[in-house]
Amino acid sequence: MKKLSARRRHPLAAVVVLLFALAVTGGLYAAFAPAESAKADDTAQSLAIEEGKKLYSVGCASCHGTGAQGTSDGPSLVGVGSAAVDFQVRTGRMPMQQQGAQAPRKKPVYTQAQTDQLAAYIASLGAGPAVPSKDQYSPDGGDIAKGGELFRTNCAQCHNFTGKGGALSNGKFAPSLEDVDPKHIYEAMQTGPQNMPSFPDTTMSQKNKKDIIAYLDEVNTSKSESPGGLNLGGLGPVSEGLFGWIFGLGALIALAIWVAARTAKAKKS
Repeated sequence: MKKLSARRRHPLAAVVVLLFALAVTGGLYAAFAPAESAKADDTAQSLAIEEGKKLYSVGCASCHGTGAQGTSDGPSLVGVGSAAVDFQVRTGRMPMQQQGAQAPRKKPVYTQAQTDQLAAYIASLGAGPAVPSKDQYSPDGGDIAKGGELFRTNCAQCHNFTGKGGALSNGKFAPSLEDVDPKHIYEAMQTGPQNMPSFPDTTMSQKNKKDIIAYLDEVNTSKSESPGGLNLGGLGPVSEGLFGWIFGLGALIALAIWVAARTAKAKKS
C-alpha cells in the first residue's frame, strides 16, 4: 500500500486558525488593557487629590480647618462635593478677601486646573454633588416658557423676575444672574450656596434646571432684547414708581410753571 506523502488540509482550516488567533489576542487585550487604563485613571486621580490637598492647605485650611472639618470662621466642607468647590472658586467667592455677611463674586484666584484639583480633594472627603456635564447645563434644547414659570415660582422672590438680583436681610443679597455661566447656575441650584436653598434632582429634575437656564439665557444676558424699550434696570415697581414721581411729576410741574409764566407775560403785553 502506498503511503500518502501528506494529508490534504481542509480549505477553511486557515480561516479557523486566524479566528482563533484573533480571539486569543482580543481576550488578552480585554484582560490587560482595561486594567492598565483603570490603573492610569486611578493614578491621575490620586495625583489630583494630592495636589488639591496642597492647594487646600495653603489657601483654605485657615478658615475651614486642616481636615476641612470647619471652624468658627468657615463651615465644614466634608460632603459638599466637587460642584460646590467649582462654583465657589471659579466665581471668585472663595477664598474670601475678608469675613462678611456674604462672599461677593470677583475675579477667580485659581485656574480651572487648580480648581479641579481642589474639587478632587474635597470630593475625596465625602460624597456630594458632582460637577455637571455640558449636556446637563447647556441651554440648548431647554423649554424657555417652562423655565420662566419655574424661575418665577422658585427664584424670583430673591433674584427678581428677570434675575437682576435683590436685597435680603442683615447685609445679605441675592446676586444678579446677568451673564452668569450656565455651569455655575446649575451648580448653584445643586448645592445651594450661602443663603440660597439647594434644589437636588429629587426636588428639581435635571430637565427643569436646564429649562431655567434656557430662560435666563433668553432674558438676562448681554444678547437679550427688551421689546418694551427702557426697562429701568428690570427692578420692578419700586424703580418704575420712583422714575414716575421724580421725572414724570417733575416734568408736569415744570410744564405748569412754564404755562403760567407764558400766560402772565401774555396778559401784561
